[in-house]
Amino acid sequence: MAQHKQVRFQDLGIIDYQEAWDYQEKLHAEIIAIKLHNKGVSPEEATPTPNFLLFCEHPNVYTLGKSGKPEHLLLDEEGLKQNDAQYFKINRGGDITYHGKGQLVGYPILDLDNFFTDIHKYMRFLEEAVIRTCADYGVSAGRINGLTGVWVDFEKQLFPRKICAMGVKASRWVTMHGFALNINTDLRYFGNIVPCGIDDKAVTSLEKETGKTLDMKEVAEKMKQHLVELFEMELIA
Repeated sequence: MAQHKQVRFQDLGIIDYQEAWDYQEKLHAEIIAIKLHNKGVSPEEATPTPNFLLFCEHPNVYTLGKSGKPEHLLLDEEGLKQNDAQYFKINRGGDITYHGKGQLVGYPILDLDNFFTDIHKYMRFLEEAVIRTCADYGVSAGRINGLTGVWVDFEKQLFPRKICAMGVKASRWVTMHGFALNINTDLRYFGNIVPCGIDDKAVTSLEKETGKTLDMKEVAEKMKQHLVELFEMELIA
């Protein structure tokens, strides 16, 4: 069956983490169900699998990935209440991270059979979109060997700091979860965790690196366009 590169874009706005996670799971399961159905029919009868790109912001929340250590959350239940934050153990890769307002969270729910079946390449494309978005604002960002996500001061590493965290899950080549780009994020919340299990590197934001508060919608639009170009998506509303 031919690749289907149409991607439905949805801006979910500010949405509770659990609600967004449930929605991801629903879309993910529906795509897999279509793929399983297609296995039993001829190529002519097969249904193209849909793809989705979800953008949102979350109220304060800490999420712990499958390989994470609970002790990397430095708050107890009372501390979470005082910080008006939630906490979830979830099914993506990676350790612990923080989501909050002023942070662009992106959840690509893609059938990679429609693009390329290579998780390593998929992660590099997500990173590249972030790198290009940072460059749009004069911020030089890139990769550090052995660490996922996108970093500032990634070359000399005198004071490396993460500007975008990533963690994904893929089943039958269908992805979920994604990236969290710090734009105007309140970075104090990262002080309550060992971010991504890394205790010797800092966290930053586009606001901190540029010295000015940025237009969230403008940054999101740039990020979206870089994803479209890299994945050769045909975006639909």
